[in-house]
Amino acid sequence: MILHKLFQKIAQFSLPTLHRWGNALGYLMYYTSPKDRRRIRENLRIAQLPSDKATIIRVCQETVKSGLELPIAFFRQPENIAALFTEIHGWQYIQQALDNKQGLLLITPHIGSYDLAGRYISEQLPFPLTAMYKPPKIKALDEIMQAGRVRGKGKTAPTNLHGVKQVMKALRDGEATIVLPDHVPAPTEGGDGVWVDFFGKPAFTMTLAAKLAQMKNVAALFFVGERLPDGQGFRLHIEPLRGELTGDKSHDARVINQNVEALICRFPLQYLFAYNRYKHPAGAPERPE
Repeated sequence: MILHKLFQKIAQFSLPTLHRWGNALGYLMYYTSPKDRRRIRENLRIAQLPSDKATIIRVCQETVKSGLELPIAFFRQPENIAALFTEIHGWQYIQQALDNKQGLLLITPHIGSYDLAGRYISEQLPFPLTAMYKPPKIKALDEIMQAGRVRGKGKTAPTNLHGVKQVMKALRDGEATIVLPDHVPAPTEGGDGVWVDFFGKPAFTMTLAAKLAQMKNVAALFFVGERLPDGQGFRLHIEPLRGELTGDKSHDARVINQNVEALICRFPLQYLFAYNRYKHPAGAPERPE
């Protein structure tokens, strides 16, 4: 109840105010969380991106902003969220899929405001959008996130075999689903993955995104909700998956990673570099040399 009221209260503040808080709290994150600081620095270096103190602080600030935007996604009205998106690039790809009566596989890495961008897209579609979702460990937060994501046309699917069947059915029915391709799959929960390079280092990578992209009559599109400076809103980017999928798990996972890498290099400060992308999940095979 307390967390619910806190999220409701945060959602009432303006975006510029929340982003100012994000800038201040990002400094706090940098100086009080050495574990996150080290991981961000290491992941930036692996990606051959600047890893100086100023860049790491900026990444921390954008990470905090992403968290402060969640209450907006969960509690504000759809028209209010839509008004935050001041530029839309690539909507013609979604319109083409709608015209062709295709299912929509929407793929978004942990870049920018993927929750708000997903909410924006969902409200523009004439059918439900199912987002794969791994519940957080805090039950109260899970209840808030579930309630926020199933508003309007939104649905959620767990990140397990049952959830995979759910999103496949949605795509066959000509609906839409969202997948985060850089989420490390958990074999103990039914997640399928392979070790392939991510910025030149082996990372356990889901096979699901490529598998769904190869379903009959499905359009696979990447999207990013780019955060604009000074709380000015967001810029939505939508574009087709680049590269050829062959059905070979390792090859196809690498193609997905290449698409993700390209987007990260376009929006490096807004990527969740604090995420442990290179972890070895329980049940996964040995990491290759």
